[in-house]
Amino acid sequence: MTALTLDERISRRIRATDFKAWRAKVESVNGCLHPVHMSGAWQVQDQAGTVLAKRSGHVFAPCGNRRESVCPSCSDRYAADAFHLMRAGLSGGDKGVPVSVAEKPRVFATLTAPSFGPVHNRRTSARGRTIPCACGERHHEADPRIGSPLDVDAYDYVGSVLWQAHAGKLWHRFTIALRRKLAHAAGLTVREFKDHARLSYAKVAEYQRRGLVHFHAMVRVDGPGGPTDRTPAWVTAELLTDAITAAAGSVQLDTARPDGTAFTMVWGRQVDVRQIRPASAAEVEDDQGEISEQRLASYVAKYATKGTGKSEAADRPIRGQVDIDHLAVTPHHRRIIQTCWDLGGLADYEELNLRRWAHMLGFRGHFLTKSKHYSTTFKAIRGERSAFQAEQALERLGVDPDSVVVVNHWDFAGIGYANDAEIELAQGIAERKRQQRKEGR
Repeated sequence: MTALTLDERISRRIRATDFKAWRAKVESVNGCLHPVHMSGAWQVQDQAGTVLAKRSGHVFAPCGNRRESVCPSCSDRYAADAFHLMRAGLSGGDKGVPVSVAEKPRVFATLTAPSFGPVHNRRTSARGRTIPCACGERHHEADPRIGSPLDVDAYDYVGSVLWQAHAGKLWHRFTIALRRKLAHAAGLTVREFKDHARLSYAKVAEYQRRGLVHFHAMVRVDGPGGPTDRTPAWVTAELLTDAITAAAGSVQLDTARPDGTAFTMVWGRQVDVRQIRPASAAEVEDDQGEISEQRLASYVAKYATKGTGKSEAADRPIRGQVDIDHLAVTPHHRRIIQTCWDLGGLADYEELNLRRWAHMLGFRGHFLTKSKHYSTTFKAIRGERSAFQAEQALERLGVDPDSVVVVNHWDFAGIGYANDAEIELAQGIAERKRQQRKEGR
């Protein structure tokens, strides 16, 4: 019997008697590519325990993966939440953050990884012309060699993986150093600084073509109580810029290589700090290198949904050597993953858990983090959305949300779709939903 083509399988699925119900479930999760199947029931009852409405059966829940390469639909939702989280800390007026934060000293800082050996690159002149790489060629922007070593044997793969695994701790050291620099500038001790000002920030990690992360951070100085307190007059954007540059250059973290030799980890020499302009500014950035609030929040949201980006590494954990051998990645990134796997098998690096994070090229941190008082939280944003959706559902039932109790009981029943036809249909629904959101905006 001749096997059916994908189009024929899709046609058969559409004609199935349960298709309408299945499509409704997929649309309820906006075309999530890896929906979680839940089986159970929910009911609405009044204070006396009388059941007013009840529904049981099988439903879909979104996978919630933030990576665009894994699930574009859930990635869109994550990006939207990240945008609101960032924007609240930039402009205020929402999510419990006062509008006065827009008047505080704020900068957008980028901290990079150091060099572990010369790599192929693509630079352009002031006139936009491509400058020859050190290899003598002018690389096209899609050239997969960009970011890979000029000399593979001389490239420090071990050092790059160890640096990547400690990047989160290096950032922590940076924030401590930054508080010290600001306190010193004001003639205060670090202990006294917290009584006069508070450092607030939100940062996101982005992979470079060479497979190493750099951090983009919105850094703000508040009064001692947080965003509602007036910032001390002695804190200026210029002072904050100088302090960030000095702090980044002073931080170091020491560890050891597999052969026992010392290895000191530092930030790269490229530290970029730009002042942030109010939301009324329409441009991305001006001649002075300042960047506007709206575009900054959008940029950070975009960075937050990337996985390893152009590094083309894996989106899921590596289970063994066979996985590494069969990854469809560049030789450079396969070498990074292999180094993570090899170092992860050594007792000296057990706490780094490198094999677990080999698919992320050794980076172990969260992609978007913030200080406590920067703005709202993902939990609060998602809680508001969930409460709104629940309120709408109860209104459709014609009951007062404040006078009833909702009882849920759901059990895990699986994940994903049955076949490639369902996946193709879900992708189509996800794309349509995405287009509708774009048109709505």
